[in-house]
Amino acid sequence: MNGALCGLAGVCLSMAQGNGFLRDMSAGRGYLALAALIFGKWRPWPVLGACLLFAAADAVQVRLQGAILPAIGTVPVQLIQALPYLITVAILAGFVGTARPPRALGKPYLPAG
Repeated sequence: MNGALCGLAGVCLSMAQGNGFLRDMSAGRGYLALAALIFGKWRPWPVLGACLLFAAADAVQVRLQGAILPAIGTVPVQLIQALPYLITVAILAGFVGTARPPRALGKPYLPAG
């Protein structure tokens, strides 16, 4: 199931987002995925929530590019593009206490029998 979802994500990224494969097309999204895994403490539903939070931050940064914000004015595009990563660092530094990975992480699966 994991491989199928990763393959579907790769197809979506290459076809829907960029209309073909380009070098460095993931643009740090792997870092966000790892941060979502740590933030969700390796549980499926909290990780889904963290992924939705980081996706919303990514959508906000796309929407805010070139917009003039009230009382602030024009914000540099580079600062707005860094918004998802700044939110990720703030969440990981501020809200995640001790995130313990599963004990079996990195060990090969050997079926009983």
